[in-house]
Amino acid sequence: MADLEKFRTEAHQWLFDNSPSSVRGLTLALGEGNWGGRKATYANPDMKHWLEVMAERGWTAPEWPIHYGGGGLSKAEAKILREEMARLKLPESLSGFGLTMIGPTLLEYGTEEQKREHLPKIVRGEIRWCQGYSEPGSGSDLASLQTRAVLQGDYYIINGQKVWTSYANLSDWMFLLVRTDPQAKKQEGITFILMDMSTPGVEVRPIKLISGSSPFCETFLTDVTVPAKNVVFKVNHGWTVAKALLNHERTMIAAAFGSGVGRRRTIRDWARDYVDFVGERVADAALRQRMVQYEMDNLAFKLTTDRARDAAKAGRLPGPESSMFKIYGTELNQRRQELLLSIAGPQALGWEGSGFEERELSLTRDWLRSRGNTIEGGTSEVQLNIIAKRVLGLPD
Repeated sequence: MADLEKFRTEAHQWLFDNSPSSVRGLTLALGEGNWGGRKATYANPDMKHWLEVMAERGWTAPEWPIHYGGGGLSKAEAKILREEMARLKLPESLSGFGLTMIGPTLLEYGTEEQKREHLPKIVRGEIRWCQGYSEPGSGSDLASLQTRAVLQGDYYIINGQKVWTSYANLSDWMFLLVRTDPQAKKQEGITFILMDMSTPGVEVRPIKLISGSSPFCETFLTDVTVPAKNVVFKVNHGWTVAKALLNHERTMIAAAFGSGVGRRRTIRDWARDYVDFVGERVADAALRQRMVQYEMDNLAFKLTTDRARDAAKAGRLPGPESSMFKIYGTELNQRRQELLLSIAGPQALGWEGSGFEERELSLTRDWLRSRGNTIEGGTSEVQLNIIAKRVLGLPD
């Protein structure tokens, strides 16, 4: 215990001494974090410095092994580090699919060469990753994917199309699923492979959503040459790797949508601007009950995901129970957006023009965007099937 308290003191002092004052108290909305990569831009230049000093210490991935660039911290030390960052109101120095999805998957399934090539670059924020899973005809039935990879010597030639590829236009590398044995059963002919997005034959087209933003893309692959050494685990055994990564993804989605980390304004902040109060209480009893219930549920969910994260750091990797987190977290975010509409009333109906503040127009778009939460990362219906079969052990 004394060693942990010593670590807490030293970590707090180091964070205080090395974090730029301009990033303290800086809150970042979902998608606004420091994702790194070759195309990274920084609205606040100090965020780049914050990334660099944390990466040098290995604290962008504090629990990863030191020899892969991580911090080598224990579970307890990593938890203390998060607590001290919260005390100083410091934002995450790095976020993205490298840290939350492909990195943990490579630690479990990657070759030593793959780990040494990719993990240090992830820690330093040098490479941004995207995910190549869904296809136009393979959404919920992901195992029906048709993107083909044919072995020619030491390379695979890949042809096909991926869709809903988040931030593909800003990414440097993609981890993707390809079909390497079209004669095998669906899940048995799939391979997990890593691809440099700058390879000739890769074309990315952003998709414009009803909300007006374009976080998603289509990715077209035409005779793309990828080294065979980029296969993760075994050829035709990619489904095993894919499921492991999906567990990480669903846990990440749940935490991002459900916990409220990085939100600039609380439910109560919104209410103070739009509804009547009697003293410190919202006057409308029904609305007050909805607000309280949401806050209680959100806090309970955050504490639950924190415990799950601590368990993962102790060596228990996310399993099928991540589907429960994904369902609850995404539905919780939809509840939040519906509640904000009720609070803002007519001011939540704007799209453009005078009469609406920028935050009100963002509220409208955020509500529209939240409709996709229970679809992306596997629909809620798919998650319920996973829970029934793999968590509860119910018969087909």
